[in-house]
Amino acid sequence: MDSWIAPALPTLPRPAAGVAPLALFDSARREIAPVEIEGRPATMYVCGITPYDATHLGHAATMIAFDLANRVWRDGGLEVDYVQNVTDIDDPLLERAARDGEDWVVLAMRETALFREDMEALRILPPKRYVGAVESIPQIARKVSSLLASGHAYPLDDGTGDVYFSVATAPAFGYESNLSRTEMLRLAAERGGDPQRPGKRDPLDPLLWRGARDGEPAWNGGDLGPGRPGWHIECAVIAQSLLGDTVDIQGGGNDLLFPHHECSAAHAEALSGKAPFAAHYVHAGMIGLDGEKMSKSKGNLVFVSRLRGDGVDPMALRLALLADHYRNDRMWTDDVLKAGQQRLSRWREAARAGIGPSGAELLAQLRERLGDDLDAPGALAVVDAWVDATLADAGDDREAPALMATAVDALLGIRL
Repeated sequence: MDSWIAPALPTLPRPAAGVAPLALFDSARREIAPVEIEGRPATMYVCGITPYDATHLGHAATMIAFDLANRVWRDGGLEVDYVQNVTDIDDPLLERAARDGEDWVVLAMRETALFREDMEALRILPPKRYVGAVESIPQIARKVSSLLASGHAYPLDDGTGDVYFSVATAPAFGYESNLSRTEMLRLAAERGGDPQRPGKRDPLDPLLWRGARDGEPAWNGGDLGPGRPGWHIECAVIAQSLLGDTVDIQGGGNDLLFPHHECSAAHAEALSGKAPFAAHYVHAGMIGLDGEKMSKSKGNLVFVSRLRGDGVDPMALRLALLADHYRNDRMWTDDVLKAGQQRLSRWREAARAGIGPSGAELLAQLRERLGDDLDAPGALAVVDAWVDATLADAGDDREAPALMATAVDALLGIRL
């Protein structure tokens, strides 16, 4: 599957001592720790969209968060091997297509294309490999067969052809999300699991392979018979096949922490025998609207393409989403967008100035803030202070405005 077109990424002057390593909050350890990478590319797997609707602000905020990590790594001189999936076959996609009387393939292709357009507009660095679930099905089926052979999986005996992963074979199950069993059962029921399914050995056992059903698409699963993969195994197989047994970051929104990331990590560790699957499990917060949770069921999603169609500058939108820390759940309001628009206008005015305070000091402060768990609000405050001083005719660095514009482009993805 083709990714989107990459924006130009400026190169910044590097300090003699080099750029400090990126430190991130790891959901499993519940602490901020440096991502240790030496002598190799950094590896990052971010869960992508299920393309049954347009890119909403939650998607955008999540992708911007991991775009910051990508930019910080690249600024530090690292090569980044970044993979993102597209879940282009799953129950929600089929349900939406059936509701609208549309071919599910056409729906998936259209919404994936729109997602690419939104990512380009927001100047998100594209993944090195952008992979669909459908194109990965043969490989996924082989891995499910491997889990069956190793005793990590079992078929139901109800004639459906469904195969489940046995969490009893993953003694560390739950280490990533740090949730009680009661909470895991509740979230599994809310987020696409089937804890009440008869015949399962444990209510928490996740689906690996769904046997063919009348009226549903199915693929040749080899020994498994015809069917299609479960959601969690999709990400485990795509990540390991392209990035290796373990990764530096497994990322996504915090609604993926359980069951999706917990289960995909368990699958990956069962397949490789290596744990933890990710050195850092990193999760972005959710976006609400005017005091309410933003969700498809409420019908209150705010779409990036609609904002763009209304003439909103994508850079103002990006600044608005950077104004709160990536891990925080937050609300979207008209005032949040207006603040982003006003900030963008002031930054552009200052970038056109002939002189300003030290550009080198600004760059060092930006790197410090972003290196500390992607502190975008702190980074924006650093630039705001520089802009205020510049517009007040302070400073004596004639190269500073150009360096400021280059720095916010390279590190924050804001094109002035």
